Amino acid sequence: MKMEDFWIMICRDSDCSEIGRKPFCYDFKLLEDPSSCLNHVLVICFDVLLLIMLLLNMITKSSPIPFWTLIQTENYSNLQLISAMINGSLGLLHLLLGIWVLEKKLTKINTAFPLNRWLLELFQGFTWLLVGLIISLRLKQLSRAWLMLFSVLMFFVSGMLCAFSMSHAISSRELSLKATLDVLSFPGAILLLLCTYKTCKCEDTNRKVDESLYAPLNGQFNEVDHISYITPFAKAGFFSRMSFWWLNPLMKRGQEKTLQDEDIPKLRELDRAKTCYLLFLDHLNKQKQKEPSSLSILWIIILCHWREILVSGIFALLKVLSQSAGPLLVNAFILVAEGNESFKYEGYVLAISLFFIKIIESQSQRQWYFRSRLIGMNVKSLLTTCIYKKLLRLSNVAKLTHSGGEIMNYVTVDAYRIGELPFWFHQTWTTSIQLCIALVILLRAIGLATIASLVVIVLTMLCNIPLAKFQHKFHTKFMVAQDERLKASSEALVNMKVLKLYAWETHFKNAIEKLRNVELKLLASVQLRRAYNIFLFWSAPILVSAVSFWACYFLNIPLHANNVFTFVATLRLVQEPITAIPDVVGVVIQAKFAFARLNSSKHLNCKVNISTTAYHIKSCDALVSYNMNDIPTFLSIEIYGKFAYVAQTAWIQTGTIRENILFGSDLDMHRYQETLHRSSLVKDIELFPHGDLTEIGEREINLSGGQKQRIQLARALYQNADLYLLDDPFSAVDANTATNLFNEYIMERLEGKTVLLLTHQVDFLPAFDSVLLMSNGEILQEPPYHHLLSSSQEFQVLVNSQKETCSSNQLESVTSSQRQLTSTREITQALMEKQFKAANGNQLIKQEERETGDTGLKPYLQYLTEMKSYIYFSVVSFGYIAFVFCQILQNSWMAANVDNPSVGSLQLIVVYFLIGAISTIFLLIRCLTTVALGIKSSKNLYVQLMHSLFRAPMSFYDSTPLGRILSRVSSDLSIVDLDIPISFGISVGGPIICCSNLLVLAIVTWPVLLVAIPMVYIAIRLQRYFFASAKEVMRMNGTTKSFVANHVAETVAGVVTIRAFEEEDRFFEKNLDLIDINASAFFHSFSSNEWLIQRLEMVSAVVLASAALCMVMLPPGTFAPGFIGMALSYEFSLNAALVLSIQRGHKIGVVGRTGSGKSTLIGALFPLVEPAGGKIVVDGMDISSIGLHDLRSRFCIIPQDPTLFNGTVRYNLDPLLQHSDQEIREGSNWSMGQRQLFCLGRALLRRSKILVLDEATASIDNITDTILQKTIRTEFADCTVITVAHRIPTVMDCTMVLSISEGNMVEYDEPMSLMKTEGSLFKQLVNEYNSHFEPIESH
Repeated sequence: MKMEDFWIMICRDSDCSEIGRKPFCYDFKLLEDPSSCLNHVLVICFDVLLLIMLLLNMITKSSPIPFWTLIQTENYSNLQLISAMINGSLGLLHLLLGIWVLEKKLTKINTAFPLNRWLLELFQGFTWLLVGLIISLRLKQLSRAWLMLFSVLMFFVSGMLCAFSMSHAISSRELSLKATLDVLSFPGAILLLLCTYKTCKCEDTNRKVDESLYAPLNGQFNEVDHISYITPFAKAGFFSRMSFWWLNPLMKRGQEKTLQDEDIPKLRELDRAKTCYLLFLDHLNKQKQKEPSSLSILWIIILCHWREILVSGIFALLKVLSQSAGPLLVNAFILVAEGNESFKYEGYVLAISLFFIKIIESQSQRQWYFRSRLIGMNVKSLLTTCIYKKLLRLSNVAKLTHSGGEIMNYVTVDAYRIGELPFWFHQTWTTSIQLCIALVILLRAIGLATIASLVVIVLTMLCNIPLAKFQHKFHTKFMVAQDERLKASSEALVNMKVLKLYAWETHFKNAIEKLRNVELKLLASVQLRRAYNIFLFWSAPILVSAVSFWACYFLNIPLHANNVFTFVATLRLVQEPITAIPDVVGVVIQAKFAFARLNSSKHLNCKVNISTTAYHIKSCDALVSYNMNDIPTFLSIEIYGKFAYVAQTAWIQTGTIRENILFGSDLDMHRYQETLHRSSLVKDIELFPHGDLTEIGEREINLSGGQKQRIQLARALYQNADLYLLDDPFSAVDANTATNLFNEYIMERLEGKTVLLLTHQVDFLPAFDSVLLMSNGEILQEPPYHHLLSSSQEFQVLVNSQKETCSSNQLESVTSSQRQLTSTREITQALMEKQFKAANGNQLIKQEERETGDTGLKPYLQYLTEMKSYIYFSVVSFGYIAFVFCQILQNSWMAANVDNPSVGSLQLIVVYFLIGAISTIFLLIRCLTTVALGIKSSKNLYVQLMHSLFRAPMSFYDSTPLGRILSRVSSDLSIVDLDIPISFGISVGGPIICCSNLLVLAIVTWPVLLVAIPMVYIAIRLQRYFFASAKEVMRMNGTTKSFVANHVAETVAGVVTIRAFEEEDRFFEKNLDLIDINASAFFHSFSSNEWLIQRLEMVSAVVLASAALCMVMLPPGTFAPGFIGMALSYEFSLNAALVLSIQRGHKIGVVGRTGSGKSTLIGALFPLVEPAGGKIVVDGMDISSIGLHDLRSRFCIIPQDPTLFNGTVRYNLDPLLQHSDQEIREGSNWSMGQRQLFCLGRALLRRSKILVLDEATASIDNITDTILQKTIRTEFADCTVITVAHRIPTVMDCTMVLSISEGNMVEYDEPMSLMKTEGSLFKQLVNEYNSHFEPIESH
């Protein structure tokens, strides 16, 4: 009886109280009922046991310190905090519920008995509050074993209670607050188990770290294990790859700090450019053996990646099949809502099935997209690698037909477009399968009316054929126009200094803008056809539904909620692949054109067969080129030993001086110091701010012409080659430096080496074993110097002209001053002093800037403010909203009246058709306005870009690599033209459709808001968490893409030098590294997108399942079947100063040693650099107060680096077409001297009052130089002429001579006065020039 009394006190009315039975029993079937007393008692017993175990653990390990210090004080993870908050909240809810139940009992029946209900809630509250917080926040006194025990017990008990409560709710169709808490407790217990697992794992990691601290330091603490930087994707398991869990460390790091380049992991070996390239070559060689005549890049790519394509195709098929199950479930739900259940609990089974189908659909689609993007990335990497490999073998003939701009286009545009193809590849066949499945579903729903749907779909496809042909036609013309514009842009940007010197910026900018306007017209045609495609396929579902319903009307097929909304849900599901058809067509057309261009460029490096028997070499430059392995097929040249080459036009890499000299070789300090000494670079190194670690810009603004040439000489000398080919290396240096270089570099250091020197300066020739005399492209003779001098009249003329120049009446013969030698110790000291400054100093080359953090709507607003584009954006948004609203209105009309007997079928279909017709009008407005928005924004953005580039100071071009700039006007602009407008429209439409879907759910099934609102909050939090990392990774993708483009542009300029030094492999490896760096950023960018979308789709699946569960659990008739179908169908788619005065008409000679600042003076005069102080006054006017274009257009210059443009001789002489003359033949492969003659022709045509000659005759022989000097004196007799020269006779007849040293004016006087002045720098230079022939004769 005592047991029965106790049971009555706890439960009073026993769960077993039936007639003829005792009030107490052990029927454990009652455990399924969360309201049964037996259930309550067992849960109380479990809670008491847990609390006792916790109390005993605390007592046995008691400590005098306060309790709060027992809690871990380190920073908690997000998981721990979430677990603590959720489980703490559960505990509080239980406590509040228990207090509320007790208060109700005391007020209603004045007794606390029975104890079961309120006592259970109090014990549950204390247990969840204490155990939940202790496990989540990790109590120090609680051992690892106890933590695991508590977590496992809580997990199993909560899981059982959750299962019992859900089973009881389904069977009884009642959901109590107690059962709700039991269900919510299970996720809380899962969080506790995860916290315990993570804590134990962290302890193991910390223990390993602590143990490693005791290991001896073997000097390896600075070494980094490169494997740890490889992406976790390389070792991720199946579930980690399916859920993108391997991305969590990167996402967490991005949340904690702003991601930097070093935070992005490396690609796995399988995805690196070298692996992809070798695989491509392997398949290419196999195909050459099988079918050498028919090689297709596309087919070889498919052979390389067929396994990955197959796997992604399986996921694509799985996505289509799971998505197609949606309309069938809608039909079943409507039947259940109408009371036509096939079996008991069918609604619950359908709701659970709906959830799992959405999860399967999400997982398969994410893997499809991820793996397709991965294939595309690998394809882009291998194509870029192949193009670069071709570039390294590019011949001079091929360079004439494929400009640097075109090659850049291959890398930045064509490879990108082909890389986009795999992402859309499966869309081509999955759309067909999805349409077939849809037709089968429609056949079940509306019977023979499906034929009408099929006819409309076929007609839509047929209408797309001419549109696709037109789009392909215009896109082909567009790409040709884009190539022309890029070619002109590249030429202008490369030669920007010349354009600014001649004030030609406006003309060239206008010429490029004319080409851009032609490109824009074709772009508009392409985008309009694309817009028509979008309109056609977006309106197709509307047309299909209207025609199908009309067919139902005429065929007397009844329309009910189940078949109508099965039809609507099916159309909404196929609407996505149908509307994607224009994008697929566009991508296929772009990729096809890119493949055609790349196939045509396969013969970039082919040699030209010349059938003539007599071979004529065009010039000395041509002789050099043919020694650079660019040899006609009928010639055979054999070279034994290592080769070194110094080009006439200096090619300097972007990087430090040391890097340019070493050129990939290891640093041998003794050899390096000797190289600097022999190349006369020691004093220059001392003047540089960071010594030999000073960075050199792509246009070498911080180097003089002589310094650039000597760095080239040092690069060649350091290689310790056997054969040296020197192309006029002394033309850019003064006489003293030339003598030193000849004596110490050629005669001493290269003693025993084979040296081929090309030069116009005959004064060095007596020291050579033989002399090759060339004229009109032929080698006339090749005897020794004295034999040639006595036998060749033409050679005697050259030598006599040099002697006449040196024996000018105004020159005096004096002895050469002794040059001070610099010891090795001084060189080492100078290098060490500068080396410490380089680390912290500001270098010339600036890192590419990128935004950090969340920029909000700033980029979008900048895009929309171009030419008031926000007006177009407003129209696009209005059109989208109106279109979506009409669709909702259309389906609402059908949902409300499909089963309404007062609305006839004709009226139902007519109204439905009219609303659909109105929606297509808004759709057309949206499509056309999107094109107008894109064209207008692209046009204005390009005008601003060109304005900024042509107005930018030369300092910008000297500190910004050319590839970075070309990347903006090629690939980035291509994306702005073709992709941004459509993507912008999609980004607008996405939120509108999402909000409309939620609005429909909120109106039709309002209870789902209880789940939808928290899910929306979770989605927003997920997006914020995602953007912290994703934005930085996307920006890195943009900046690292410029590195690849810059390296390609640099290689195009120096490919001859690279081949001469046999450095192709090193440059190829660097290119592979740059491709991998960019690919890694791209890989983690699109992976993070899939990471976010997958989680958002899981949130959407929860909302969908909740809505379905809500419809099932509520009493039948609560919602009309039509609105249930509508709701579910919508849910499925869820410098220094100089002071001097120059008189008008004077001829001023500017002299100084190499690197003294002569070219800098020219830069200040035009001005190409901003002055740090002082001013330049011309005709009483400060030039800083005059517009740059007006100032430069009044000056004329023959620059040190002469430039020719693509076009005729006539065009090169007068690009602005200001003078009339007959057109001559095309100009192409001109020598440096010929180019300087062209520049003189420009000056003669221009007739400016101020003429500047910057080493204008350095690359011209003495005879031609003498003729030109007479021409200049005659034609420019009334002009002010400023002559910068190393050839002293050039300035001897000047009115005044300005001597410069280390950037400062040393003297300024008449030449003869300076010659009579002791210690005069000018006198020293004259003596050095006269005396540098004497030691040569001695050789």
